[in-house]
Formats: sequence, C-alpha cells, structure tokens
Amino acid sequence: MRAALLQLTSTDVPSENLETVKTMMAEAVRGGAGFVLTPEVTNCLSGSRTHQNSVLCHEEGDPTLAALQEEAARHGVWLLLGSLGIKTHDDDGRFANRQFLISPDGEIKARYDKIHMFDVEVTPEETYRESDGYRPGTKAVVAETPFAKIGMTICYDVRFPKLHQALAMGGAQIITVPAAFSYVTGAAHWHSLLRARAIETGCFVLAPAQTGKHPASRGPCRQTYGHSLAVSPWGEVLADAGQEPGLTYVDLDMEKVAEARKRVPSLTHDREFDGP
Repeated sequence: MRAALLQLTSTDVPSENLETVKTMMAEAVRGGAGFVLTPEVTNCLSGSRTHQNSVLCHEEGDPTLAALQEEAARHGVWLLLGSLGIKTHDDDGRFANRQFLISPDGEIKARYDKIHMFDVEVTPEETYRESDGYRPGTKAVVAETPFAKIGMTICYDVRFPKLHQALAMGGAQIITVPAAFSYVTGAAHWHSLLRARAIETGCFVLAPAQTGKHPASRGPCRQTYGHSLAVSPWGEVLADAGQEPGLTYVDLDMEKVAEARKRVPSLTHDREFDGP
C-alpha cells in the first residue's frame, strides 16, 4: 500500500481548506496512493472560539466531511481525515476534535475523538487550553481495513504511551498521529516521540502535520511545526516532509510489523506491577 501524507497550512476558512485538500488528494492518487492522510483540524485551524462557533458544523451537516467522502469514493481510495473540528450537542457547547476513516466507497468506517487535551503553557507567550473549546474523547479505536488494522490517535495523544500500547495490543499495525504541533515543542520532541511510539509498539506510525504560519480572520495566528513523518516499526524515519506544504509518499510493507515484533517481542513481555 502506498500512503500519501498531506502537509497543510490550513486557514480558518473551511471552504478554502476543502479546495486545497481536494486538489492534493487528486495529485496523491495520480502518484499512486491508495491511502491518503490529512492533518489535525483539516477544516479549520483557529484559536477563536467565537469564529469556530460561526463556521464549524455538526457531523451530519459538515460540508467538508460530505465533500471528502465523495472525493474518496470518486478516486477509490482510503482517506484518513486527521481530524475535523465538529460541533456537538453537549450542554457546555464544546466541540469534538474528531478523526474519520473513510473507505473507497465513501463510507465512514471509524471515528475517533481526541482523548488528551493540549492544556499547556509552552512559554509565557504561548499558552493553550484545548479543553476550553473541545471536550475529550473516552474511547480508543482500532479500525480494520483490507491492508492493515489502524490505531487512531491525534497530536497530543503522542505523549501517552499507554494509549499506543493499548492500540497495538488491540491489533493495530499502523498508528496514525495527525497533528497541528506547536513549533516550539515540535522542534524539541516531535521526532523523538514518534520514533519512540513506533519502537514500543512495532507499528508503522504515520503523522501528517500542519505547517507554517496560519492566517486568521479572527483571533491569534498560530505557527505549527510541519515535518509530517512516516516511521517504520523498527523506528526508522522513512519520510520527513520538512516545513513546506505538500505531499509525502511512503510505501508500506506490513510484513515489517511482524518482523520487528519478532526481533523484539516486547508486547508479549508486558507485566503487571505494583505502583511506587
């Protein structure tokens, strides 16, 4: 299976981002990809809750989701929508940061809501409270496809090894980590975290990313790290997209998963223990 990672500089205008993704999907298909992956918040990257409320939709009426289901069916490819900002019916009005796996017939085969919220103070000038606007998910998801079982995670989830181990123990051979990673933390931790998760689980790790400075019609402009990565089950970086928007291809050989796990079968050596 050839996968294509889309590296985007999404704006806070969903219709603009949709056209960009449609164009890049078509290019990925021409490049031989049968599995196309987009980054976190593909539809709208915004730090303004007011703006998000004005442009985001519920899943059943989201035009980005509907259009990209049609595109997946038109091209006959698997599509991993890294995540969309989606309105919920929660009483507190918070959104969901939701990943979708779409089949070549355009059907939604799996959904995953980001579990770990990015509530951090990277620097005094760069503070995030993702949980103010988004409510966390509660369920880990492994999706089955004809070419692999896929464990679904999003961005900040990468810092929580237990989730990734649970996905691997649940059968995952590929773990997806679509992201809009902070530039500061990305430069310090991105490559190390992704390689560690691949090594620990014996999975391919596919991490399509947002990159660059993101225009904002309202609220602060964000800068993300880029460097969409594909990492082998042995921890080798197979592809690094750098910091420019574009497509990155990687050919996936699922036999490499079994090979890595045979060489170091750590998933079978896990033991219960008493806490300190």
